[in-house]
Amino acid sequence: MKLGIKLIRDMKQSAGQFLAFVLIVAVGAFFYTGLVTLSDNLSAYTKAYFQAHNISDLNVYYSQITKEEAAALSKTEGIKKLEGRYTFDATQSFEGYKTSIKVHSLPANNEINTPAVTEGALPSRLGEILLDSHYAKEHQYRVGDEIRIRTNDKSRTFTVSGLGENVEHAKKNEIQDHQTYGFAYVSEETIPLLADGFFYNEIMIDAQDGYDVDKLGKSIQDRSQSQSLPYLNQISKERTFSYSQLTATIHNNRLMSQVIPIVLFLIEAIILFLTMSRTIDSQRNQVGIMKALGVKNSSILLHYMGYPVLVGVAGSLLGFAVSAFVFVPFVTASNARSYSLPGIEFSLSVYSLLPPILFASAFGMISCYFSGRTVLKERAAQAIRPKPPKATKRILIEAVPGVWSRIPYSYKLILRNIWLNKQKALASSVGVVGSTVLLITAFGTQTALQKVANQIEKVYTYDLRVDYKVGSTANTITLPSGIANRYVLATLPVELVKENRTEKADLVVTEKENSLVHFYDDKDNRIDLEDGGVLVPKSYADKYRISEGNQIQIRFTAPELAHKTVTMKVLGISSQYSNPSFYITPSYLESFGLVYTPTSLLVAADRPADVGGIRTLFEQDPQVEAIADKTDLRKAAQYILKQNSFIFIMFIICAVVLSFGAIYTISSINIYERNRELATLKVLGYPKSKINRLIFLENSILTALAIIIALPISGYMYANVIKALSSTHQQIPDKLTISVLAISSILAFLLTVLSNLLLRRKVVRINMIESLKSVE
Repeated sequence: MKLGIKLIRDMKQSAGQFLAFVLIVAVGAFFYTGLVTLSDNLSAYTKAYFQAHNISDLNVYYSQITKEEAAALSKTEGIKKLEGRYTFDATQSFEGYKTSIKVHSLPANNEINTPAVTEGALPSRLGEILLDSHYAKEHQYRVGDEIRIRTNDKSRTFTVSGLGENVEHAKKNEIQDHQTYGFAYVSEETIPLLADGFFYNEIMIDAQDGYDVDKLGKSIQDRSQSQSLPYLNQISKERTFSYSQLTATIHNNRLMSQVIPIVLFLIEAIILFLTMSRTIDSQRNQVGIMKALGVKNSSILLHYMGYPVLVGVAGSLLGFAVSAFVFVPFVTASNARSYSLPGIEFSLSVYSLLPPILFASAFGMISCYFSGRTVLKERAAQAIRPKPPKATKRILIEAVPGVWSRIPYSYKLILRNIWLNKQKALASSVGVVGSTVLLITAFGTQTALQKVANQIEKVYTYDLRVDYKVGSTANTITLPSGIANRYVLATLPVELVKENRTEKADLVVTEKENSLVHFYDDKDNRIDLEDGGVLVPKSYADKYRISEGNQIQIRFTAPELAHKTVTMKVLGISSQYSNPSFYITPSYLESFGLVYTPTSLLVAADRPADVGGIRTLFEQDPQVEAIADKTDLRKAAQYILKQNSFIFIMFIICAVVLSFGAIYTISSINIYERNRELATLKVLGYPKSKINRLIFLENSILTALAIIIALPISGYMYANVIKALSSTHQQIPDKLTISVLAISSILAFLLTVLSNLLLRRKVVRINMIESLKSVE
């Protein structure tokens, strides 16, 4: 009981140090609970959401196919369920802009890609439509309203029967633009009105559990060709934009939830271990008193172990609370902007408190054990008496003739103290090194994120990108006037085959003269696309150890390309931070006996003023699927920053808090351990301001040494963090800039200054008589 009272008293006497400890633990707990909640909740929800609404495993496209022909296809081996529908594109005109709406017919007994109705009901008769709830909100449509859309140069009016969302449209486009893009569903009875007859142009397939979807796709293509069906294309679930983007996000969030908290926990462990060890050593006289009063060694050790346990519990609870009020609301809002996932909720699990509590407590208790074990071996009388001061030795600089005599006395004190207490100075530097490394990593990651966003406009310099519908080709399109440059391209689904492993990827085929797409190596030097090989994204090259001049195997996964596997020569490694793809030329593709059919067009206008008119002409082309311009590129870049900046800004703030906590606690212990020396200076008539200046200079020297040590370590640490956060589908720059190193170093000094200002009162409170009682 009395030891418990002493523990509370110790915390009150060093309230600032205790608070700094709590903040250190709270930082790790905040990130751990927040990121784990984001990763686990999003993963669990999407798995249940996709299963509940039965997202299709494969979508097959035809120019048209009858109900009977679709039913015949359902007998193909591997198909569990097959449904046909009619899909078309519609537009709406508003003041100053147009919108695109993807409209699907609903099968009579819909069981695949079933809509999630949020208001109203499904369309049950002719003239009714289920509208995308987000699109409806942007344009103030409600259930019962009439909506007029235009398709195939005809206007149609529908009544909104309900509002909803769908698993296949969880992610609409890069920036999740609800204002200019939406989707809708109409009843099957509406098909003859829209298509001048009853037929389907899309087949949704639910594959049997465990059946190879690629094999199923090949079987369907072969069967379609044998039955002379007008087959166009197909796309698996993993290749759809919405599903691939969502799964990539879940993967990246899982990586962040593992990497960032571990980095923070390791820094915490170093700081807690150092400070707790020195705290016990500084209280050796109190240990001696407890031994003299008959308190068992085990009880004394448990008493000191209670301190890090309380710190771990208090810090974890604080981090948990801040995460609940800051992290979770932001994640909820950010997810709502990024994806359409009806009813998703993010809530912290109480079990997420356990790892930070156990981690902080364990390292604190370990440090208490090793430090306390040494003190407890001493006899009570010996422990009560303060340690005799160390004998002063000549330091190396004193041997240099004419140097030592010219150094002011204050600086001699600082140099002698650092040399006399080399182990303690080193321990202090370790904490500052860890904090500085964390600051550099945090600022470096945020800078890298900015570079990812900036590269989009640097790589793509076109004015417009025009994507054509399935079955259309960009080679046969009539172009409007006012175009300075134009290049076609095609994006093919492939797999990289390496050492019995496969990795899905995109292969972009375009002319080597294409001046609207630029490629750069890891040193930001331009590289060119040539006919004799393939440009490999650095993200894939790093993972699979691919170098320039290597041979790699590429498997074409589209059934129309016969799943052909070819060997390609690596021309170069291209740094592609966003949407990394393999690049080859049409002639290189055709050298493998494959046909090049471009599906997209990149356009550069003669003048910026011509872009609007050219876009309008393309929008009137019924073969055009989608159009993107420079504004969309800028929005995509801003979207990347906006969606990811919160986590890394919080990472920076937490790094600052953690660094301040480390520097403050270490400086506080340094002052406590030097009470005798500082009291001597006060007796000799040194003013308080001069003593504080001495402490500040000494701490600044230690900080400077720590920064010098931290710089090479931070490069290694940053590279490993970036490597852990990167994947084949996301490359993050791993080069630190001079500005990042400079800002982090300056901030470390500023935190040292702030710590010294807050610790000035400790010097004032030093009791000169008590501090000078010691063994001479």
